[in-house]
Amino acid sequence: MGHRLTKIYTRTGDDGTTGMADGSRVSKADALFVVMGDVDELNAHIGMILAQISALAADKSQKFAAISDSLSTVQHLLFNIGGELAMPEYKGITESHISWLESEIDTFNQDLPALKDFILPAGSALVSQVHIARTVCRRAERQAVNLYQINDQAISKSALKLLNRLSDWLFVLSRYCAKVEGSKEVLWNKAILDKFDS
Repeated sequence: MGHRLTKIYTRTGDDGTTGMADGSRVSKADALFVVMGDVDELNAHIGMILAQISALAADKSQKFAAISDSLSTVQHLLFNIGGELAMPEYKGITESHISWLESEIDTFNQDLPALKDFILPAGSALVSQVHIARTVCRRAERQAVNLYQINDQAISKSALKLLNRLSDWLFVLSRYCAKVEGSKEVLWNKAILDKFDS
C-alpha cells in the first residue's frame, strides 16, 4: 500500500467538500456522507464493545473470545461498506457475509431464554453499549435506505441487507452478553403507569 497517509490535513475540505476515490469532490452534507458517517460511528461503538469485552474476558475467556472474533469481523465488514460508498466499483459485501451473520444470530440465540416481554436498552455497561450500537445501526440503515432511494447505484442491496441483519445481531448479542457476564436484562414493566393513576 505504500505511504498513502503521509499528510493528515490538506485544507481541501475547508470549503465543505471532500474528495472521492475517483478524484471528484462532493459536499460533506451529501446523503452519501451521512451514511459514511453513521457507519463510521457504528464501527467506533463496536470498538468500544470490544474494549469492554477485553476487560471482562479474564473470567469468561472462551465465550468472550468468540464474541470478540465476531465483533472484529463486523468491524471489517463495516469498513467494507465504507469502501463501497467511496468506490462504487468495489464490492465488499456479499450474500455470504449476510449468511454468516444469520448463522451467528442463530448460534447466540439458541442458548437464550424465550423472550416474553420487551427489553429496555439498559443493564450493565456492556449490555447498554451493545444497545447503543444497535440504535446507531438502525439509524445507519435508515440513512442508507434514504441514499438508495436517491441513487440506487450509491449503495448495494447487499450492504443494505447487512445493516438490517446487523441490528438484529446486535439485539441478540446484547442478550447473549447479559447471559455470559451474569447480568440481568431489564424488562419493560407495562404496569409502570399504574402508579401515576393513584
